[in-house]
Amino acid sequence: MKNDTIVLDHGSGGLLSHELTEKIMLPAFDNDVLSRLDDSAVIESQKGRMAFSTDSFVVDPLFFPGGNIGDLAVNGTVNDIAMSGAVPLYLSAGLIIEEGFAIRDLEAIIASMAAAARQAGVSIVAGDTKVVPRGAADKLFINTSGVGWIVGDLEINAANARAGDCVLLSGTMADHGMTILNQREGLTFDADVKSDSAALNGLVARMLSAAPDGIRVLRDPTRGGVATVLNEIALASGAGIQINESSLPVRKSVSGLCELLGIDPLYAANEGKLIAIVDRACADAVLAVLRQDPLGADACIIGQVTADHPGRVVMETAIGGRRIVDMLIGGQLPRIC
Repeated sequence: MKNDTIVLDHGSGGLLSHELTEKIMLPAFDNDVLSRLDDSAVIESQKGRMAFSTDSFVVDPLFFPGGNIGDLAVNGTVNDIAMSGAVPLYLSAGLIIEEGFAIRDLEAIIASMAAAARQAGVSIVAGDTKVVPRGAADKLFINTSGVGWIVGDLEINAANARAGDCVLLSGTMADHGMTILNQREGLTFDADVKSDSAALNGLVARMLSAAPDGIRVLRDPTRGGVATVLNEIALASGAGIQINESSLPVRKSVSGLCELLGIDPLYAANEGKLIAIVDRACADAVLAVLRQDPLGADACIIGQVTADHPGRVVMETAIGGRRIVDMLIGGQLPRIC
């Protein structure tokens, strides 16, 4: 490790996060399930395969246009389970609350969690609450864990990408990350800048119905954004990924805010979008299913998997050039989820 102490960038989803995982976590917890580093762990059992995931949420501010930490915590874990092709079923919720936190705010957040769980078709069946002294935490942190069942013999993971596959993105980039920055800095830039936080399990189920054998990889581009997820897929599969700048969807208001603040939307988080690596023969069918759903209305093909530049992501720019899209060392935006 290059650092003697933990820095904020260790939690960014970028290269320092990967270093922390690979040099400290993986050697200590080493096992075949964990080493795949997918959004959820796929565990074999006598009755079938189970997907299991956990996530902690420290977003600041707690309330933002399009949601709050409560529905974000439910949707985030539901989506991580769905990215393995599993049907999410049950969640747990753990809360760390700072002394002095307003009961009214807690009630609103819990109500949002309950509503999001109903919307996603999951039940919150276990939980824990701890209260810490003032200053020992920042208002409220939430952890959610979840389980779901994988139907049939689906094998969806980042190592499956292969040359010739299409890269699909279900909608506009950077919506959540830029919403959080806009609120945190008090910019009130545009009423149209709001989080895309949503549960994607229903959308994934419809995609799998349309192309049960053609979907190789599913990932949701949260911390680190689209660029980081594509790099993770390229590294896991050993393939190259080529994307087209002119195909990347960004909402006009979000693009304007990114330009104003010098943020690259490729690295800013979403909380209600997915990336799918799909067999070229199925790409049009999957794209049609995405576009029929409000959560995928802006879906598009943004690139392809290639045998060239293995382990690398390369972008064809709007002016005809090419540039490598690397992972960032740290993050542009701390505490966005």
